[in-house]
Amino acid sequence: MNQQIAAAHTSLHHFSVPLSATRRGARLARLLAAERLDAWGVPLDPARLVVAELAANAVLHGKVPGRSFRLGLSLLAPRVLRVEVTDARGDRLPVPERAMAVAQPAESGYGLLLVEELADRWGVREGPFPCKTVWAEFDLAGSPGRLPPAPGNT
Repeated sequence: MNQQIAAAHTSLHHFSVPLSATRRGARLARLLAAERLDAWGVPLDPARLVVAELAANAVLHGKVPGRSFRLGLSLLAPRVLRVEVTDARGDRLPVPERAMAVAQPAESGYGLLLVEELADRWGVREGPFPCKTVWAEFDLAGSPGRLPPAPGNT
C-alpha cells in the first residue's frame, strides 16, 4: 500500500458531496463521479471503478449510524485526478489486501487490491477525529479526453 501523501498540486476543479452511508449512497457516489468526470472531460474508467469500490468500503466498513460519508474529486495540475472517500470510522484502517489474500483466501475482500492495481497512487489519511480518508490518484497526462491544458501550455 502506498501511504505517501502526494505533493501539493494546484486544483483546477473540485467536487465534494456528503452521501448517506447506505448501498444507495454508494451507488449515487459512482453516478455523481461519472457525471462530474464527464463534465471535466476526464476518462470515466478506471476512476469510476475506484470510486465504486471506495464508496462500497465506506458503507460496509466505515459506517456509523447517523453519519454520512463524503466523496471528493479533484482535478489537479499537472493533470492528476484525485479521488477521496471520507468515512466516520478512523479506528478501522484498511489492511493491505495482498497480505490478507495470502493469509486467508476468500471470495470477497479484494477491493483495495483492485484500487492498488488501477490507481497510480493510493493511501489513507487519518483524521480529523474520528474520520479517515482513503484516497487514490490517477495520472492523466497520456489519457484521451477533453482535459484543459496544463498551466503554462496553450
